[in-house]
Amino acid sequence: MLHDGRHALVVDPGAAQPVLEALQRSSLQLEAILVTHHHPDHTGGVDALRQATGARVLGPVGEVMPEPLTRVQDGTRLTCLGLEFEVIAVPGHTAGHIAYYGALADRAPLLFCGDTLFSAGCGRLFEGSPAQMLASLDRLAALPDSTRVCCAHEYTLSNLKFACAVEADNQALAAYLETARGLRAQQQPTLPTTLLLERQINPFLRSREPSVIRAVRGFDPSASDEVAVFAALRQWKNQF
Repeated sequence: MLHDGRHALVVDPGAAQPVLEALQRSSLQLEAILVTHHHPDHTGGVDALRQATGARVLGPVGEVMPEPLTRVQDGTRLTCLGLEFEVIAVPGHTAGHIAYYGALADRAPLLFCGDTLFSAGCGRLFEGSPAQMLASLDRLAALPDSTRVCCAHEYTLSNLKFACAVEADNQALAAYLETARGLRAQQQPTLPTTLLLERQINPFLRSREPSVIRAVRGFDPSASDEVAVFAALRQWKNQF
């Protein structure tokens, strides 16, 4: 949830009740619901929130969504809470997955990326291809270093365990693992992360690094070009 003290937007509400409770607790009016893809853990609360608040719903043009909603696609620009967001197509996890990027005037940019990019990880390839996901992650990785990455799940510790198996000698990774463990021990989120950090620790953003390529070829010696390496890395994670 993002709010300005009076109005709020919520991204990928899998359930309505926690959102309604947060709105009531902070005396907020829900202005908009942004949806990144069709999976029920991201859309399950949409209908109830729309009915309870009258909020407008925005979602990807290429996926089955709870109607009615405004369809958006790559390059669409929209305004919520007085902030401008750009829609970025990021197929891979699902065929029509999108992200919302807001370049704020006085603060670090925001990226709501659903299940495409996680801290130290990326989403499973349920509908898209490895080439699509690699291209999608490349688009996100090209955003400014300071971008705050607001992903949809707190998978950081399990992702870091895999990342350390891929790059055991990555000192930035080892340091961040300790930071993340400390946060979770205090019941604090590791999110949002930043793109600068993710480029240092996330094997799926580092799949062209020699250290990652060597590790992947230890798992799958047939991984030749960059797409094959990325595909093997994702398969390794699936089995990890």
